[in-house]
Amino acid sequence: MKLRVTKIIVLAIALGFPGSELLAQSTYQTPPQSIADLANAPTTPSVRFSKTGDWMLLMEGADNPSIEVLSQPELKIAGMRINPATSGPSRGRGIENIIIKHTQTGEENQISGLPMNPHMGGFSLSNDEKYLAFTQTDADGISLWMIDMATYSAKKLTDKIVNDVYGNSVLWTSENKLLVRAVNPDRGSVPGKPSAPSGPIIQETTGDAAPSRTYQDLLENPYDESLFAYFMDSQLMEVDLQGNQKAIGASGMIKSMDLSPDGKYILVSLIRKPFSYLVPASRFPYDVEIWSSDGNKVKTLAEIPLDENRPTGFDATVTGPRYIRWRADKPATLYWVEAQDGGDARIEMEEREIIYTWAAPFAGEKQKLATSSYRFAGIDWSDDTFAIMSERWSKTRKDLRSIINPSDPSQPKQVIIERSFDDLYNDPGYPVMTENEFGRNVLLRKGDLVYMTSPGGSPEGDMPYLSTFNTKNKKEEILWRSQAPFYERVAKVLNDDATEFITLKESTDIQPNYWLVNRKKRIAPLQLTDFENPYESIKGIQKQLVTYKRNDGLNLSAVIYTPEGFEPGKDAPLPVLMWAYPREYKSKAVAAQVRGSQYAFTRVSYGSPLFWVTRGFAIMDRTEMPIVGEGDKEPNDYFIDQLVANAEAAIDEIVDLGIGDRDRIAVGGHSYGAFMTANLLSHTDLFAAGIARSGAYNRTLTPFGFQYEQRTYWEAPEVYFNMSPFSFAHQVKTPILLIHGQADNNSGTFPIQSERYYNALKGHGATTRLVFLPNESHGYAAKESINHMLWEMDSWLEKYVKEKNKLEKAQ
Repeated sequence: MKLRVTKIIVLAIALGFPGSELLAQSTYQTPPQSIADLANAPTTPSVRFSKTGDWMLLMEGADNPSIEVLSQPELKIAGMRINPATSGPSRGRGIENIIIKHTQTGEENQISGLPMNPHMGGFSLSNDEKYLAFTQTDADGISLWMIDMATYSAKKLTDKIVNDVYGNSVLWTSENKLLVRAVNPDRGSVPGKPSAPSGPIIQETTGDAAPSRTYQDLLENPYDESLFAYFMDSQLMEVDLQGNQKAIGASGMIKSMDLSPDGKYILVSLIRKPFSYLVPASRFPYDVEIWSSDGNKVKTLAEIPLDENRPTGFDATVTGPRYIRWRADKPATLYWVEAQDGGDARIEMEEREIIYTWAAPFAGEKQKLATSSYRFAGIDWSDDTFAIMSERWSKTRKDLRSIINPSDPSQPKQVIIERSFDDLYNDPGYPVMTENEFGRNVLLRKGDLVYMTSPGGSPEGDMPYLSTFNTKNKKEEILWRSQAPFYERVAKVLNDDATEFITLKESTDIQPNYWLVNRKKRIAPLQLTDFENPYESIKGIQKQLVTYKRNDGLNLSAVIYTPEGFEPGKDAPLPVLMWAYPREYKSKAVAAQVRGSQYAFTRVSYGSPLFWVTRGFAIMDRTEMPIVGEGDKEPNDYFIDQLVANAEAAIDEIVDLGIGDRDRIAVGGHSYGAFMTANLLSHTDLFAAGIARSGAYNRTLTPFGFQYEQRTYWEAPEVYFNMSPFSFAHQVKTPILLIHGQADNNSGTFPIQSERYYNALKGHGATTRLVFLPNESHGYAAKESINHMLWEMDSWLEKYVKEKNKLEKAQ
């Protein structure tokens, strides 16, 4: 039964009666019109280009769903959120329309025959690009559809058979057939919930350490186990273009599937028991099997055990094979990595990991391909003599890339890139890929030259570029670069020498659009799309990237927005909303780098602070809050001191510019930004108000690490205590608004974090308000929820920031 008026619970301090509490029940509210217009602006279509760039798909997305849609039945098990009626994910915005646009002529072709109530997803082009497959989600299931790209017409291929609860569900074969992970037709009815438990729920450990992060939505009892097994139960089906279906292999709890490049083998992962109540499905035990294309098992490659006992630390991993993939440059050769240190990053080893390969028909032994001194992070393939292997090490922020010769593993790897992955100014980027004869992505290169695209970090902000990187002398040659006053980056390279490519170009008030560029022919770039600016009401606002120094000399930056026509020094200083998200660094030089671009389009997402430039506020966005710990020092040992220094420097900058009123500055953030906000209000009186959305405030509730903190609570109890705003709730004298999704699924930000923090603040007489948004996750989705969140924030900012002087006089 649908409710006509959906209600939320708002816990609020009754303003004007210090110390008293009011439990208020309220309907959803809407923000002022200037904010609502931005929040409800139309979405821009997403774009996908053909291999040659001759045409593109324009996919028009749905608006935010209503709270009624978000309130449909949802099953939260094993770290997943399932819609039990569809055997698919419970959340997500589908595509509502598809148009084919030809890049040279601009001709547009509307796809006919689309579903009546389109909620499309899972788009996949056949290797010859003659057909486009997609899934359609209805209220009672997911069906498979196909578009004929020659006639621009869609048709339904199957009934609602698709099982989309976990991983990929549709693959094209080389014969233009589809391999579909379908609901097992023999799985029967959904298990019924027992009227009474059969006994207690017991977990036991026998002494092996099993540290685990605070995962959400885990299995809790035998009934949850039966539901998980039921919804994972799948059958691979081969579907042709006429909709004929054939079962492939045995049914099971299929975790993933992948066809070999030549289409002769299927790599299948099947989850098996025992399940776990401590970790999500991604860490349940599973078997990795190699099947023939008709479903006969050829080999069991690996039997991966339950992953509950992984060592602590971000560089820790599992034992046994992991990262099992097909080589992109071979018909049917697998590769994978195995840790030699037991997965424990604290063990010092030169050959920490070994990468193996195994070729069809999988009768011989695995072959050693290469070794890694850090954690293996993947391989970009080219051919049998050239590939780029990547390694990473989180503790030192190491990014290491090397050339390997797959045909001769005895040859030592040649290191070509060694840098901090935080270092934007010295980031050569990542290789440009092209498709080979198997339809797989391989390196675009000419001999020793590899084509690269880089974000182009610089003291002036990001200036993306296209380059060649010489893998012999490690030098790059920039072929093309974004130029001010635009922010432009390469979206797709179209030919072998990278002379023709498609870019995505934007400026502060020009919506991102695609352009065809030829860097050799003397012809002007051709604009391929003409998406309109959905935010015309703020087109005239002013934007500037500012840099300034912290008290220890560290360079900081932020992007400042001011209302149209505002003149610093002439007009009265404005109230300010400062929005930020702290980040940890191992180098002061890297932490001081400028991030982002002042020329990027001013896009307003639901979580953006930019709404309030329409309400007379100056916005200090992407305010850098670096926390630095060099060498053996850990950043979080200095978290509070550096956080406060960052905030002081930012406030001084916007005040000295003649923009901000020092007495009317609010600070806010989402997730770790909310955690930052609560800490700043605990340890300073710099701000007039704070807004904290979906944060974590008591670090003892995340005892095995959080964010970039790798130490456990028992290794660094003082860090966990001192970084917890909960520990200092008695010091908060600044009004703070807490907002949280009641169904938050993010690790560490359980809704109880806000509930307990609110109670602590209330108990010490703080001015605070707690708003829970029903059925919302870590990010908010329903239109009603977003509008109400904006109303709450606007009301808070109006009362405690903009009207601060009036409020103080009234009190």
